[in-house]
Amino acid sequence: MERDDLIVNDSYAVNAKHDEAHGKEMRKTILKVTVILSLITAFEVLIGATIPRESGTALWTTVKFGFIFLTLVKAAYIVLKFMHLGDERRNLKFVVLLPYTAFILYLIFIAITESNYVFDMFQAG
Repeated sequence: MERDDLIVNDSYAVNAKHDEAHGKEMRKTILKVTVILSLITAFEVLIGATIPRESGTALWTTVKFGFIFLTLVKAAYIVLKFMHLGDERRNLKFVVLLPYTAFILYLIFIAITESNYVFDMFQAG
């Protein structure tokens, strides 16, 4: 009995474009994404290592918000590249990314509000 999944002309690898050129393109994309994410992370580490916390409340608050922004940029870039959202229409990107961004900003707001309340309670007591 002949197996129907071993047909040479109609194999899965041919239909799914699993050839060497496509593999080379995918490896190039993965390398590009890795380099971009590594550069953003290296920048974050450099800023965090060089700016002391005693440098002023306004400056350190700006650094913290910068870290949050860069983390959101990295998360969005990962979603766009590895989850293939970058290949979709602009409106679909916004429909997917905006609710998550709004939710994350809400969580940040709650965390900052509660931390200020706790800080004020310790200062008063």
